[in-house]
Amino acid sequence: MTDDPSTATGDVARRLEAILMVVDEPQSLVSLAAAVGAPVAAVRQAVDALVDDYDGRTGGPRRGFELREVGGGWRIYVRAEYDDLVSEFVNTQAPSRLSQAALETLAVIAYKQPVTRGQVASIRAVNVDSVVRTLLSRGLITEVSTDPETGAINYGTTDALLVNLGINSLDELPHISPLLDDGSEGFDLEGVR
Repeated sequence: MTDDPSTATGDVARRLEAILMVVDEPQSLVSLAAAVGAPVAAVRQAVDALVDDYDGRTGGPRRGFELREVGGGWRIYVRAEYDDLVSEFVNTQAPSRLSQAALETLAVIAYKQPVTRGQVASIRAVNVDSVVRTLLSRGLITEVSTDPETGAINYGTTDALLVNLGINSLDELPHISPLLDDGSEGFDLEGVR
């Protein structure tokens, strides 16, 4: 990749890098083109230049990460030879708190297990793919089975969740029905016969 900021490929490549650093899922060339405001052909050329740059084919060092096409989209990944190093680093860091989205997803899985990502997404009305990956990587949930009809993976909680919650079994979770709204708020029930 060229270092000249005036070149179109260099400018598109730098904008792509900024987007690729924050995406959780592989992005198609079309979505990347829309994100950086460039034609798909220019994005394709910039992606090729980034791949060459990261792989050290442009005279620079081979990076510890790579830009990979997976499932029709592009995303930055750790190189395979550094997987163990990164896993060890992540696992030795002080445990961080779960986000609100992760807590909500974890609650759905705990109460509804075994449950698929699609079912969780339907309940939460948002995409939960990255949150499920986070919960899997922290060992709070696990793949328990595969649906024979759809091939969807069913998830359930692990013993690590029980330890973190300080309970012995999921039976000790609070019953959820008393916590739910009865749906009458905002309705004037007087005069309704």
